Amino acid sequence: MDLSKIKTLIDFVGRSNITELTVTEKDVTVRIFRTSQGQEAAAEPQQEAGSTTSLGNDAGTDTPSRHEKTYAVKAPVFGVLHRTPAPGELPFVTIGDEVEEGQTLFIIEAMKVFNTIAAPRSGRITHLTEIDDGEVETGDLLAEIA
Repeated sequence: MDLSKIKTLIDFVGRSNITELTVTEKDVTVRIFRTSQGQEAAAEPQQEAGSTTSLGNDAGTDTPSRHEKTYAVKAPVFGVLHRTPAPGELPFVTIGDEVEEGQTLFIIEAMKVFNTIAAPRSGRITHLTEIDDGEVETGDLLAEIA
């Protein structure tokens, strides 16, 4: 399914009273849904929009990186990285912040789907990427937690 078809479907759901639409073409299934009134429709090819992506062992990100007790948080998908919840607001985290497991660190926007990136463990932020509102590749280092 090409991107123009997906965009057309998103626009359709956004203008209609439909809250969810699932379309399958060949071996690709796209689920488009609206989670609350006034919110734009979102396409979701693999996971629910707005869901938390906890980066665990299967993603290879809960492993020691630069230092023995530092854990890397890597981008699980390609997309636009947002370090703030909205333009003009304070970032989710800064270097030196203490974070709890599951706390939101970033949002990655991919095909109008906003994926929340959560801390895989509790600790202190020792490194943050300089990228904000720019593209990241799958596997790019976003942060380190000690």
